[in-house]
Amino acid sequence: MRFDIITIFPKIFDSYLHESILKRAQAKKKITITTHDLRDFSKLKHRKVDDSPFGGGPGMVLMAEPIFRAVEFARRKSQSAKRKKVILFSTRGKKFDAKMAKRLSRYDQLILICGRYEGVDERVAEHIADEEISIGNYVLSGGELPAMVLVEAISRFIPGVLGKYESLEEVKGSYPVYTRPEVFVPGRDKKYEVRSKKRRNTRTSYLLHLTSRNEWRVPKVLLSGHAKRIEEWRMQKRS
Repeated sequence: MRFDIITIFPKIFDSYLHESILKRAQAKKKITITTHDLRDFSKLKHRKVDDSPFGGGPGMVLMAEPIFRAVEFARRKSQSAKRKKVILFSTRGKKFDAKMAKRLSRYDQLILICGRYEGVDERVAEHIADEEISIGNYVLSGGELPAMVLVEAISRFIPGVLGKYESLEEVKGSYPVYTRPEVFVPGRDKKYEVRSKKRRNTRTSYLLHLTSRNEWRVPKVLLSGHAKRIEEWRMQKRS
């Protein structure tokens, strides 16, 4: 799977796309992520990629011409890819969900167009993009965050990215999980420190009482070792 991200702020992606799961997935060549600076595809002075909207109105609009060039460049960079799709992030787009992520994971190349400012020339949606996508009923300053959301959500469905297929919440479901310690007492270390300094103070007994009552425990069933009961509990809690 190859992701090509077209943006005027390519450095936004530097940290997130090179950490954790996505970093390992790229190292194992399960996915390739390339960012393209839209300004590199401008033929105007000062690498200009936006202009005022026809008909008047506030803000600036990203022009179709440099976006067209950037998309064509990304297509040529992956000539071996048979299944390609160009996605434009838009508040008018289809709502992104797990079902869509799974469908998109079957493509060889996804070209993601990140809008900015007042929007993107509508001819991009009409003639360049194959699909418009929104990640929620709210407005962001640009398509960079949606692009990161898509890259991670889609990558999780690509074999070898997570390591284990069972790690997908879409497969195992979502239920409460716990780990050590079995009993957690919030602020316990701080209370013990106060207790040792004020051993002769009447406050000591109060602190000990507070510690013993304010305990966060792991459900007993998870400590039982009984696989069937644990699975039943998880089924009840699953969302």
